[in-house]
Amino acid sequence: MANFNKVLLMGNLTRDPELRATQGGTNVAKLGMAVNRRWTGQGGQTQESTCFVDLTAFGRQAEVIQQYCRKGSPLFVEGRLEYSTWTAQDGQKKSKLEVIIENFQLLGAGGKGQAGGRQAGAPAQGLDDPGFGQESEGEIPF
Repeated sequence: MANFNKVLLMGNLTRDPELRATQGGTNVAKLGMAVNRRWTGQGGQTQESTCFVDLTAFGRQAEVIQQYCRKGSPLFVEGRLEYSTWTAQDGQKKSKLEVIIENFQLLGAGGKGQAGGRQAGAPAQGLDDPGFGQESEGEIPF
């Protein structure tokens, strides 16, 4: 039987990304996202619900997310679900479902210094790397 594990999400960050490094030197960014859903109920009233999702990015992606994203920033991510279990110090079994980011796009105001875009003074392409922007518009090479 074939398997497929792909997640596409667009929402706003619920906190500033936290960047850390593994013992091997790989950068890891942990962040949270809120994805809102609106619909009209049977009575004609607009209803809304929010799904909160934990995300993890590795390597250069982690660095870029930490540099250009803040709480409230809109972000589009493509990734996979990963389920983790562990035993806490108090002996309780814990579990967590999170999204491992495989690709992403920065969204929003772009260059206006607002939470949703590049910070004021950031390069128009979003990165200082020479050759950045050679790919299709809006994508970050990794």
